[in-house]
Amino acid sequence: MMVRSIILAAGRGTRMRSQLPKALHMLAGKPLVQYSIDTVKAIKLEQPILVVGYQADMIRKVIGNQVDYVHQDQQLGTAHAVGCAESILKDKVDLILVLSADMPFLSMDTLLNLIGLQTKNSGPVTFATTIDANSRGFGRILRDKNGDIEAIVEEAQASPEQLAIPEINVGVYCIKTDWLWQALKRINKSPKGEYYLTDIIGLARKEGYKTPSILITDSTEAMGINTRVHLAEAEAILRQRINQQWMLNGVTIPDPNTTYIGAEVHLEPDTIILPNTHLIGKTIIGGGSVVGPNTVITDSDIGANCTVIASFLEKAVLEEGVAMGPYCHLRTGAHLGKGVHMGNFGEVKKSYLGPGTKMGHFSYIGDAQIGKDVNISAGVITCNFDGQNKNDTHIGDDAFIGSDTMLVAPVKIGDRAHTGAGAVVTKDVPDDTLVVGVPAHELRKLK
Repeated sequence: MMVRSIILAAGRGTRMRSQLPKALHMLAGKPLVQYSIDTVKAIKLEQPILVVGYQADMIRKVIGNQVDYVHQDQQLGTAHAVGCAESILKDKVDLILVLSADMPFLSMDTLLNLIGLQTKNSGPVTFATTIDANSRGFGRILRDKNGDIEAIVEEAQASPEQLAIPEINVGVYCIKTDWLWQALKRINKSPKGEYYLTDIIGLARKEGYKTPSILITDSTEAMGINTRVHLAEAEAILRQRINQQWMLNGVTIPDPNTTYIGAEVHLEPDTIILPNTHLIGKTIIGGGSVVGPNTVITDSDIGANCTVIASFLEKAVLEEGVAMGPYCHLRTGAHLGKGVHMGNFGEVKKSYLGPGTKMGHFSYIGDAQIGKDVNISAGVITCNFDGQNKNDTHIGDDAFIGSDTMLVAPVKIGDRAHTGAGAVVTKDVPDDTLVVGVPAHELRKLK
């Protein structure tokens, strides 16, 4: 039996009060819609179909080719959104799984159970409900005196008595396609001018079909994100789950309430993450490393047994045994070799520091290739920008760069060369040579 999924992501999400489409608001470092995509892919269905509308180009740019796209030109409700996929799905699949882009906690088991129940259902549709006093805008489940579901009433159209019903519609359906397409054409426009997919339940009942449902017992799983308040609630739930899982996997987190670890971060056992640390994107941290407190690391690869104190790293690489901080900044392209030490208030950008190199405090290294066991004293600056172009600096193995040296790129410092304190180096320095002064000149050979 062929099953395809449709993920609804065309709406603006007006209650978010944002120019950004709701589907792209970030949760633990990932767009909301990515959670629905990942869950569908985890149950091994065919490529998901994503219905887009508001800011569609922005969504396509972020999500890429993970999905097939259908465009909803006018946002006329959920039934209209599903109907936009008819041209590419009609007569090609048996069942359609419909879910929303704003349900990050929906589980694989729920989707599999929903599909399994519908395959046994003689009627056209099966859907999911939950019990939750906080409806977050979901519709209410109306049952007859026998307990069978009669209809779903949207919150905006519900009476006070209906609003008091604790069972709510989750907005996840599994539907027979040969029935769905004709049913969509019989849905009437709501008072808000939209076509609601929830109306298919009432249509199925009028045709004499049973409309079975599965109950999601953990209402958190059914949580939909409609406001930034909901987004913050989801962030807190997800952060707790992520931190707990890492602690169970051998990571020490002394204060989980002030530790922020993204959904795509990977940590090795015996890592210690200290308070007020933010690990973002596809960051990897090796075992035995100590990170924090007060550290932000984005899309970086940190080796084993490193120490990073009160620092900011973005798209950087640290090999094993690097020690840095406090108050260091590694910008995109920074690569610190094994055993590098970086003092406080240092900054590195688009540069490689070789194994064993020591970089003093208040120094800036940019567009540089630095050898092994180099000493970079306090206040050293690579003057890499000439007003038009960025230029490279090369420093050989075992060199010694004195305090407050200015290296005016492009320039090369040879192996075992030294610069005196305050030197302004504008020309290449040969191996085993000491230069001093402004501009720097050769004082003597060191061998």
